[in-house]
Amino acid sequence: MRTTETSDLWWKTAVIYCLDVKTFMDGDDNGIGDFDGVASRIDYLNELGVTCLWLMPFYPNGGRDDGYDITDFYAVDPALGSFGDLVELVRTAKDRGMRVIADLVVNHTSDRHPWFRASRSSTTNPYRDFYVWRDTEPPDTSDQVVFPDQEDSIWQLDEKTGEWYLHNFYRQQPDLNIANPKVQDEIAKIIGFWMELGLDGFRVDAVPFLIETKGIRKADTQGYGDPHEHLRALKAFMSRRRGDTILLGEVNLPYKDQVAFFGGTDGDELTMMFDFPLMQQLYLSLARRDAGPVADCLRKRPVIQPHTQYANFVRNHDELTLDKLTDEERQEVFDAFGPEPEMQLYGRGLRRRLPPMLNGDPRRLKMVYSLLFALPGTPALFYGEEIGMGENLEVPGRMAVRTPMQWTSGKNAGFSRTQPSRLVAPIVEGPYGPAHINAASQRKDPESLLSFITLLAGRYRECPELGMGRYEVLDHDAPSVLVHRCTWEQLDGDVASTVLVHNLGPEATEITVTLEGVDGGTDIVDLFSDLELSTESRGRLTVPVEGYGHHWLRIHGPNDRRLR
Repeated sequence: MRTTETSDLWWKTAVIYCLDVKTFMDGDDNGIGDFDGVASRIDYLNELGVTCLWLMPFYPNGGRDDGYDITDFYAVDPALGSFGDLVELVRTAKDRGMRVIADLVVNHTSDRHPWFRASRSSTTNPYRDFYVWRDTEPPDTSDQVVFPDQEDSIWQLDEKTGEWYLHNFYRQQPDLNIANPKVQDEIAKIIGFWMELGLDGFRVDAVPFLIETKGIRKADTQGYGDPHEHLRALKAFMSRRRGDTILLGEVNLPYKDQVAFFGGTDGDELTMMFDFPLMQQLYLSLARRDAGPVADCLRKRPVIQPHTQYANFVRNHDELTLDKLTDEERQEVFDAFGPEPEMQLYGRGLRRRLPPMLNGDPRRLKMVYSLLFALPGTPALFYGEEIGMGENLEVPGRMAVRTPMQWTSGKNAGFSRTQPSRLVAPIVEGPYGPAHINAASQRKDPESLLSFITLLAGRYRECPELGMGRYEVLDHDAPSVLVHRCTWEQLDGDVASTVLVHNLGPEATEITVTLEGVDGGTDIVDLFSDLELSTESRGRLTVPVEGYGHHWLRIHGPNDRRLR
């Protein structure tokens, strides 16, 4: 099997791992995680199988939105370390074969950013047009706010100048005026700056908000043109600087609107996008113990260009949004996984991690993560998922899932040796606390979730068809079971094909599928057990599957030289 294509398109078969520097590992024992702490755990991530490290915002910030209210795009938060510490972390990661990407948050700034402070000093200041202002009282926009528990409008009156500025998020995060060429130039400079320090790309925050012109005076948008041209320009800029960098976009839209952000036939905008529709249907399927919603979503997923990709995830750092489900569907998920009001957020999502939602059932957990890695695309993990960390509902809002990483069963979960009162966030307590859930003990347990996800990452890397190939959902008669097949056909004639089977229900069953193009008597080998099968005539394959069971079934053709 050739490796040229997978090397050039490294992100199509990557294992992405997202972490927040300040909650991952404290290297100097002051209670706040730092670059040195992360660097000290690179070998752990390498052993896990991570090939792309995603760093959440590490820039100086105003302390209002957990690092997303940035006060300087060209600096690092001194609480996390120095530029030298960051560069050493990037070098250490790359020494282990990992790419490194970081959050690009340029749809807004902090209201403490020097640009905004200059902007609000007078209506004639040169930085005034870096932001979006209006001189008449805005209409009611309470239905447009992103954080309905915190804001009742997307416009905020600035007392000094008597005008209102646009903020799609918190009022402390004024939106940048993307139609201003000077702002566009600054964004390109920010990207270029961090690429020079070794970053391999960016996770782009809130992409639809970044390129839209809502609230900008029509006269000021004349030179802006198609909003997607801005994304194309950024992608082209990055490609000129270095051709293997990526833009991984947060675009929580339906497929019909989402697909436009990949660009044209050349995939000339975002390289990758998170598959929010599929994630939400996954939770509906889990609540119903019915594979139907996931299967239907996969069938509806658009066919995208070869140089683009979907990234799949079970959990991220925000609330677990369910906003694209109907009210009735969302209530089903709430009833199953977050029935108490304190478990819910904004009326549209959950602020819980997966293990408590599944009552810690190891069979179900392993099945879900097997499915994550088996879905067509690139898997993305949020730190702590690999050991089954839980949330802390005593912490408000989204911060419930942003607790310190649990390394050991000792003091402060091995995150820091300081006094608990000095920690950046409280440690999870109870059955999901470090006494029960920690990386050190799971490393020594071959049956642990950590050991299983490490194995998953390895198997995923052995199966480039999952990230590179085409897929099809296979029909059968068991409603709780999802069966799909991924196939990668190369120009030199090599073919890799795997059948992925996942039972979302508790009852054992048996499924029979027909594999097009596969002869009778073909060997079928499970990559996670000793199970070996053989196809019947016309490619019929019958597979037994346990309750919450899963199989990765490699189709071994006559010229297949891969290990069984």
